Amino acid sequence: MDMDLSDSWVVRRPVTARVSAAEAVLTDLRDAITSGALSVGERLPAEASLATRHGVSRSVIREALRSCHALGLTETKSGLGTFVVSNSIARDLDFGSYAAQELVEARPHVEIPAAGWAAQRHSDEDVEVLCGLVDRMRDESDPLVWVALDAQLHGLIARMSGNRVFESVIVDIRETLTRQSETLNLLAGRREKANDEHARIVSGIASGIYDQAARAMAEHLDAVRAALKSVVGESGPTDRN
Repeated sequence: MDMDLSDSWVVRRPVTARVSAAEAVLTDLRDAITSGALSVGERLPAEASLATRHGVSRSVIREALRSCHALGLTETKSGLGTFVVSNSIARDLDFGSYAAQELVEARPHVEIPAAGWAAQRHSDEDVEVLCGLVDRMRDESDPLVWVALDAQLHGLIARMSGNRVFESVIVDIRETLTRQSETLNLLAGRREKANDEHARIVSGIASGIYDQAARAMAEHLDAVRAALKSVVGESGPTDRN
């Protein structure tokens, strides 16, 4: 049976708002899937078609599709395309090698003491580099560059701790952290808040006081946890005992 293109979701122009391009695409896709306009089992239009629909580049489309996958709404099959697999957001978000809940449980045990030890073991040059990263992140308009700088910042703090175990863990989860930041920036508007939190972490490290740096990192991770909870809802995995 031929589809009536006049009634097709893909040919209807989305309602625009003052948000980033990727956020607009993600919101459009998410709403279409959760409302049933795009049904479970349906293949999404090709990246080129989505790019035309929204008037954006294919890199923006790919950014939105990665977050759609993280939400548990879609799955991409090599050579076949991207398919709708659920019409509701998953209780635990998938960021590639690790899930959101795994990061929530593990990061405080690594990054809080890492920040504390970095406060006691850093060099002046280390702090200059951290301050430079914070400044670059405040000025950065490209969301993909920002999330790469975010991962770099956390990796540098782990290295500054002088503990190779902490550093190794952050290196291992770096890609997952990047995907998490990307999704939270689109869905929870985390960038500006994260910039302020990062500045407080760097200030704590520069103070040389273990507790001040550790507390700033703990507050940052609590904010990330709250943002994840806002995305998956009150019954999400971050409430699991």
